[in-house]
Amino acid sequence: MTRKICVVSSTRADYGLLRNVMGLIKRDEGLQLQVIATGTHMSPEYDLTYREIEGDGFDIDQKIEILLSSDTSVALTKSMGLALISFSEVIDKIKPDLILVLGDRFEILAVVIAAMMARMPIAHISGGEITEGAYDDAIRHSITKMSHLHFVGANEYYDRVVQLGEQPTNIFQVGGMGVDNISKMSLLDRNDLEKSLGIKFFEKNLLITYHPVTLEKSTSAEDMQELLQALSGLDSTRLIFTMPNADTDSRVLFDMIKDFATKHSNAVVYTSLGYLRYLSCIKYVDGVVGNSSSGLTEVPSFCKGTINVGDRQRGRLKAESVIDCATNKESILNAIKYLYSSDFQSSLSSVSNPYGNGGAAEKIVNVLKNHPLDSIVKKQFYDLNIVLNGTV
Repeated sequence: MTRKICVVSSTRADYGLLRNVMGLIKRDEGLQLQVIATGTHMSPEYDLTYREIEGDGFDIDQKIEILLSSDTSVALTKSMGLALISFSEVIDKIKPDLILVLGDRFEILAVVIAAMMARMPIAHISGGEITEGAYDDAIRHSITKMSHLHFVGANEYYDRVVQLGEQPTNIFQVGGMGVDNISKMSLLDRNDLEKSLGIKFFEKNLLITYHPVTLEKSTSAEDMQELLQALSGLDSTRLIFTMPNADTDSRVLFDMIKDFATKHSNAVVYTSLGYLRYLSCIKYVDGVVGNSSSGLTEVPSFCKGTINVGDRQRGRLKAESVIDCATNKESILNAIKYLYSSDFQSSLSSVSNPYGNGGAAEKIVNVLKNHPLDSIVKKQFYDLNIVLNGTV
């Protein structure tokens, strides 16, 4: 009997990570792919990126609009409410055998709550990670507790999901999704990338992505101002900005970046590069700057440096190519200086990515196809105290 796997994507970034898995599910005769697009995929402000999913040959079973035209905490909470209502109806309509989700977005939390109430098996990618500077952390752990199968990126994350009480037999260490994509994608060459972006690279180039630090009040704009002041003196460096996620207080960052670009001819801004262009950019820039998770999970595979600004990613595994700095102009400038130093550059050739070397998609689909689902919804807490005391 064909097993129906429903994949939910809410951003262009998570679709980039899920794309290989979706392709393998679609091609497997024992599986049926269902796709739901929501979140920024359905937003004109974020370029209606559901069209990218369709352009890759995937049929979208349901398109769910949930985002309000606001970035306040009230608006995002209302969006979660809309998502919860909509997904409860969609899940009942398409009746998948399993829901597959990735990461820690607030939209995905609503999806998982609806699936749990429908007694639907849930598989979660990227559990066990820590980002102490954002509410994503609490969302990710909550999704873990409502999920039944877990695909993690490293042994440390495997241990943390066990620590959360999940059964080890339902946790699979598959490596990083981004690393998997890098090993399989044919990236654009420099000329094609420049044509696609409509720019010319300089001798020095930096890729910048800075997201709101959602657990700190009234600091995202201040921190962005410090970052922009540090970058303002780099006139001979091409500065390539990608816009922040649709999170609390993201719009003020949008406006600050756009204003900076109008005053600095070396700066260019993209709402979203898309996964192919984003990875291709990493290949040709000198390093990435900001607080995006990709700087830790994907950039090391290119043997490029990452300047990790502030606390948003505090707690994640980091390669030696990651340079941590505070959210002030002086610290950021010192990090950029170190990025270009001969000692640091010479060390990059030996960098090892803690998220592995690829193969995650095949491992995930093998589990989705073969793991028993009959009794998986009724979970038993895996109590470490009992295990360690030798009573189990």
